[in-house]
Amino acid sequence: MLKIIECPRDAMQGIREFIPTEKKTAYLNQLLRVGFDTLDFGSFVSPKAIPQMRDTAEVLAGLDLSATATKLLAIVANKRGADDAAAFAAISYLGYPFSISETFQQRNTNASIEESLERVMEIQNVCVQTGKRLVLYISMGFGNPYGDPWNVDIVQRWVDRLAALGIGIFQLSDTIGVAGPESIRYLFSNLIPAYPQAEIGAHFHTLPHAWREKIEAAYESGCRRFDGALKGYGGCPMAKDDLTGNMPTEKMLSYFAEKEDLSLDMQALDTALRMSQEVFP
Repeated sequence: MLKIIECPRDAMQGIREFIPTEKKTAYLNQLLRVGFDTLDFGSFVSPKAIPQMRDTAEVLAGLDLSATATKLLAIVANKRGADDAAAFAAISYLGYPFSISETFQQRNTNASIEESLERVMEIQNVCVQTGKRLVLYISMGFGNPYGDPWNVDIVQRWVDRLAALGIGIFQLSDTIGVAGPESIRYLFSNLIPAYPQAEIGAHFHTLPHAWREKIEAAYESGCRRFDGALKGYGGCPMAKDDLTGNMPTEKMLSYFAEKEDLSLDMQALDTALRMSQEVFP
């Protein structure tokens, strides 16, 4: 079953000018009407680290969840954030960025990979105790710009260790937009059969012209869980090219519409696309 995860949090978090809480809430409420599987809507992290997300709890209070089956996902960076997020019954998933690049893990969460593994265990424990599920993002999953070692075996070794902790959802993250069709096919075609009980999804960043080859390679290799952000807003500030943004959801959907019945409200999607131009400068 195809799962589309819309990621307005990823699109918003790097914007310096604060987006008013009411504007965020209205946009997210519109996205909830579309029928996505999950909405990555906010994060419980230090406001010093990500000022844009300091109002996540207020935004959540304004969401209308009465007529949607879309589930909510919040990003956390440590146990404290996990405890904060898990206190809200409306949140189904906690997401944690686990980098397999030592340099990026230090820069992103101020922790080594081994320290980060400790955090994963703590967050997974919170999830088990509170009935949430942990979504683990394998950051720098397709390579890194720092010269840290990377190959498919390293990715598989980390998924092995993390799956042994009872984690069942992994998003392979092309953090800097370097994944090509060959590495995408190789990773997904190796990992998906190896973990039949797990969901192994794709969080791609891309240049505007390269989106289709990435989606096609992952889909044809068995991936059925995809992150995106309308219009491709956001992405990783570490990417060297300003044009490297999130995977544009509307383009993904145009590809998937050729393959499957999407069961989405396309009118609500069109309204959300128009609203996105007011939300993002």
